[in-house]
Amino acid sequence: MHIKRLTRRTLTLSMGALGLALFVGYQVAQAQRKIPTEHQGVKVVSLGVLPESSLAAQIGLRGYVMQLREITLAPGGRIGRHDHFRRPGLVATLSGTWTEGRPSGEKEYPASKKQAILEDQDTEHWFWNDGAEPVTVTVCDLVPAK
Repeated sequence: MHIKRLTRRTLTLSMGALGLALFVGYQVAQAQRKIPTEHQGVKVVSLGVLPESSLAAQIGLRGYVMQLREITLAPGGRIGRHDHFRRPGLVATLSGTWTEGRPSGEKEYPASKKQAILEDQDTEHWFWNDGAEPVTVTVCDLVPAK
């Protein structure tokens, strides 16, 4: 009986150690993934633009336009590292799942979770589509007028 208990305990500890090793290995592999510097597999469709004159008349904001876009990221695609220091925005995932990378780590955004990615003055990020299906998102942001 003592041997059975010892064997069961050893097996339980071994399985726990294996699970921990796999988790740590996955985290290390993710951390070693190279941050993309260029876009690949990205399709952008403009859905509308509020011109600078409208923003100036409505809220007194000059020098910017507000745009709404649909962005599709192909399987294996990526969006290169960029910041939002002068470009606030909101992003909602419509279909698929993609991974956002930031200096603090990675986070998945599946369409099934109704949450926005907030792009404020401190945002620096990049994206991957590790899935087998395209990811489609809507992006609403303020950008400097041309």
